[in-house]
Amino acid sequence: MLTSIKLPIVIRAEINLVLVVVTALGLLSRLYGINFPKAVVFDEVYYGQFVSLYTKQVFFIDESGPPLGHMILAFGAYLGGFDGNFIWNRIGAEYSSNVPVWSLRLIPALAGSLCVPLCYLLVVELGYSHLTALGAALLFLMENSLIVQSRFMLLESVLIFFLLLAVVSYLRFHNAQRGVKYMGLFTYFLLLGLAAVHTWQLIGDRALRNSVVLMQVVTRFLALVVLPLLLYLGFFYVHLNLLYRSGPHDQMMSSAFQASLEGGLARITQGQPLEVVYGSQVTLRSVSSKPIPCWLHSHKANYPIRYENGRGSSHQQQVTCYPFKDVNNWWIIKDPGRQDLVVSSPPRPVRHGDVVQLLHGMTSRLLNTHDVAAPMSPHAQEVSGYIDFNVSMPAQNLWKVDIANREAEQDVWKTILSEVRLIHINTSAVLKLSGSSLPEWGYRQLEVVGDKIYKGYQPSGVWNVEEHRYGRSLEQRERELELHSPTHIDINRNLTFVAKFLELQWKMLTVKHEDSEHKYSSSPLEWITMNTNIAYWLHPASNAQIHLIGNFVTWTLANLALVVYVLLFLSYLLRRRRKIEDIPEASWCQLLQAGVVCAGGWAVNYLPFFMMEKTLFLYHYLPALTFQILLIPVVLEHLHTHMLRCASLRCALHGVVLAGLSSVYLSFRTFSPLTYGQPELSAEQLASLRWRDSWDILFRRR
Repeated sequence: MLTSIKLPIVIRAEINLVLVVVTALGLLSRLYGINFPKAVVFDEVYYGQFVSLYTKQVFFIDESGPPLGHMILAFGAYLGGFDGNFIWNRIGAEYSSNVPVWSLRLIPALAGSLCVPLCYLLVVELGYSHLTALGAALLFLMENSLIVQSRFMLLESVLIFFLLLAVVSYLRFHNAQRGVKYMGLFTYFLLLGLAAVHTWQLIGDRALRNSVVLMQVVTRFLALVVLPLLLYLGFFYVHLNLLYRSGPHDQMMSSAFQASLEGGLARITQGQPLEVVYGSQVTLRSVSSKPIPCWLHSHKANYPIRYENGRGSSHQQQVTCYPFKDVNNWWIIKDPGRQDLVVSSPPRPVRHGDVVQLLHGMTSRLLNTHDVAAPMSPHAQEVSGYIDFNVSMPAQNLWKVDIANREAEQDVWKTILSEVRLIHINTSAVLKLSGSSLPEWGYRQLEVVGDKIYKGYQPSGVWNVEEHRYGRSLEQRERELELHSPTHIDINRNLTFVAKFLELQWKMLTVKHEDSEHKYSSSPLEWITMNTNIAYWLHPASNAQIHLIGNFVTWTLANLALVVYVLLFLSYLLRRRRKIEDIPEASWCQLLQAGVVCAGGWAVNYLPFFMMEKTLFLYHYLPALTFQILLIPVVLEHLHTHMLRCASLRCALHGVVLAGLSSVYLSFRTFSPLTYGQPELSAEQLASLRWRDSWDILFRRR
């Protein structure tokens, strides 16, 4: 007889108590009192607007980056049941009772808390001791600026969390042959470079089988190229599906994009005819959004007989591009061979290559251009509504329809979908938005010209029909009333995800909001020595306040560590060139890899700001600072292990380390009232915290 043997199930778990403790301390330092103050703190006024739009599922554009960060903040709002109803118009405004302050700030605080154990793990993955890793975690834990940035509805702590997670994940994969994920553009490029070096080393390792090398190369490609691309597309897919309602940034997008949103243009264009035909009444929108979106327009005003510079004009009716919806934006597509201005039965579609006339709906002037210099762009031709003054200036009002995207939309001119160039028959000039604004006599509207040197595809010379109806009225008075009436005939013209994604990407890259000087803006050179600060919140009646000020001791040590590392690296490099090896090859590789991650992480997150034309603030330095802080324990362990051979020197270094950590703690405690906003300090105490004359610390004397 067989008897069953019951084997015991054994579960073994290794718990790193040090990691548990630093994680708990991180949570305590970032989560303590995050609902204070119950008022808008600095850039919460900016991110809160996007959170409200997400909550209401209203479309918006933020050119600063991908939507993941905003979605994470919106998820916190969702957890707290936020309905999006709050006016984000002023820093310091008290939150109303419907705003779940704790929930809005929770996820950034959690992300900032988890950065503390991630620093510990990163240093361990670089091959340094757990004691060194503990030092890195403690330095990060007591960095005042990182605490402040983690405690509010801001994105830097989330960004730093993903940066550290990406590096730790990749190093663990490299060390233990397992997978990764990424976040953060510049650090991502750094990881790609590091992975390329590691892959090249693997390829040259003759001890590994070809199958193993191939598997490593494919895994790295999938993890560092394919997966990030899929994640990036996935974020935008969710973003575009969530935000399906018309919003404040609609006009920055194409007519087709706007028509795919619920409300707004979609409400206006719902039921429009698809095919443009002879007799169609249309508004023509410039595909270019520079300087702003606008529509082909005319009105009962003529060009001046002479401009201020003495040049003459045709004195014919002005044609402009107007950045607002208006009845004077309507034009009628006319067959040059017929006089009627209504749609025939059956309708005759306008096709690529057809010659048409464009009649202004409200003034009955035909769109015209001729060999007269444009008012603001004398190298181009004036565009006008033709008036017969019985002078030797004949009408030149024939235009050829050139459909730029006919490969996708075929030869028939289609509402919203077709991108059309209008080419003048007599002069071959293209109807184009010049980008200049007219003076007072042109009501500051945008100049439209005929460009004879137009080449290739330029958005400023491309137009699409946005609003469209079939004209039925024979008389001018009836036609004017018709232009005010709604459109008809149902049609569905939703864009695909790929089309919307590509358009949104292009807008994020090319459309920039005007940056203005800010009281607390600063230059990258001021960040290294913390020569600036930011007042995040001031109590309206007391001296309680919150500032973005870092731990002065930590910033000084981080700068010193960077200098020491560079000197060590150059010294070793030159001596190795002379065939002098001061340290073992493994130690050199370890130091080199630590430099790529820490010094390289500092460089790629800091140096690009010198090339950016945008308003910059001290908090932009925090990702770079994170990697720079990690250099402090790395350099100290290297000095302890390889440079200080004498026991007395090592003891001295131990004393310096303890003194340094004590100074970091004292600096942290000293500035904690400005980090947490409490307790309130007296005017004299606040004045004593102004360690630099350039710091803007405000106080009320009583």
